[in-house]
Amino acid sequence: MARPTEPKDMRLIYKVSQLYYEKNLAQAEISKRLNLSPARISRLLKYARETGIVQIIVTPTQEIYVHLEEKLESMYHLQEAVVVGMDEEQSSDAITHAIGVAAAKYLTDNLKDGDMVGVTWGTTLNAMVASVLPRHCPKCHIVQIIGGLGSPTADEHVTGICRRLATALSCEMTLLPAPGIVGSRRAKEIMMSDAYVKKTLSLISKLDTVFVGVGAPTPDSVVLRDGSIITPPDLDNLLKKGAVGDIALRFFDRNGKPIRSDLDERVIGITLEQLKSIKRVIGVAGGSHKLAAIRGALLGGFLNTLIVDQQTAEKLIKE
Repeated sequence: MARPTEPKDMRLIYKVSQLYYEKNLAQAEISKRLNLSPARISRLLKYARETGIVQIIVTPTQEIYVHLEEKLESMYHLQEAVVVGMDEEQSSDAITHAIGVAAAKYLTDNLKDGDMVGVTWGTTLNAMVASVLPRHCPKCHIVQIIGGLGSPTADEHVTGICRRLATALSCEMTLLPAPGIVGSRRAKEIMMSDAYVKKTLSLISKLDTVFVGVGAPTPDSVVLRDGSIITPPDLDNLLKKGAVGDIALRFFDRNGKPIRSDLDERVIGITLEQLKSIKRVIGVAGGSHKLAAIRGALLGGFLNTLIVDQQTAEKLIKE
């Protein structure tokens, strides 16, 4: 670009720049004070920027990881990434809490009255809901998109998560009155014939946003904690097929390819294919033990927004 013609009065350029950038005066105020036209003030400020007399530098604080977020967005074709700063020595519980707080802020910052929001289950989503500040969104609608899993009294149970979130937002909710997994395909067919189950599952196509946890199939994971969700033989079968993670009990391998199994045929809730059709799917997960699961979910295209801790984000980029 050709260098702009230099105005004759350099003193005036510095004067206008100082008043605007250092004294925080509006251009109209400077125009009146110096008896210059608004158009000339604008030209002088533009000249100051283009010639380097004024240099604007955006400097993030230590807790903001803009460049890390940009790399994640570029590598995994995300709409948005949110990276939460964490020390290396932080416990799994501390990571879960920090990500939950960030997810709660993301929800309230982006929620529009009238949005229909789907929710799954898990400890990180429970931490998110626990951190949501009360807000009046009477036209919003919370939808349970997988049946109940584990003990109904557990904090991470999806029904409780949906109830607490709807209460915090003062909005409506629709629960899925069915277990998240049943004992046979026939049992699933019977549950799927229920009018209330049909109605809830029909809302999946109308969702604006979904918040999901990302699970890892390990012996100490929440899905194996009380033996009521999946059994050790189920886990062994999934691992033999290459499963590294799940979203709403829909398992996938390290490359994001869905795992087809008898278990998949017994789950009542959203599918991975349905997730891909939703405008915004926000994965809320972190920790080194979930690295392969998060990467698989990203490679499979099941998430288009990710809220994650700093260390896991760095590993997702390096590996």
